Amino acid sequence: MKTLLLLRHAKSSWKDSDVDDHERPLNKRGKKDAPKIGRMVRDDDLLPDLIVSSSAKRCRKTADHVIEQSGYRGETRLSSELYEANGEKLRDFLSQLDDRISRVLLIAHNPGLEEFLEPLVGEYTPLSTAALAHVELSLDRWADLASDTRGNLIKVSQPRELED
Repeated sequence: MKTLLLLRHAKSSWKDSDVDDHERPLNKRGKKDAPKIGRMVRDDDLLPDLIVSSSAKRCRKTADHVIEQSGYRGETRLSSELYEANGEKLRDFLSQLDDRISRVLLIAHNPGLEEFLEPLVGEYTPLSTAALAHVELSLDRWADLASDTRGNLIKVSQPRELED
């Protein structure tokens, strides 16, 4: 059994149009929402074995808040492959994970996350900023994650539903 935690980065700032998209920071709401998800990960006993984040600044900062608030002490990887990755690229990336990893938290972007999640759970599942989708997979090996793999969507958590 494998567990996927798919987290769309928290809300980012468009205030400075001169900033490259990859380097856009979190805005005020993003800095408030990301810690809520971190506390929920801790409180719901969802600490992952590995966190993998897109290399984009808004994802890195989302990861920082989640790590700080959840108490996560494991390995965190940054990957430029996840920046602007579509659903197929996300699946390919995950299929290369080490099988000793049972639960992974993947922090990335839309539309790729929704493109990946929809066929996995069999229905369109919108992911607003800082939304976390918890999916259980009946797999023993990440390499078996294929386009026809079906997972069980346990829950989608939205920051607005969580306490401050």
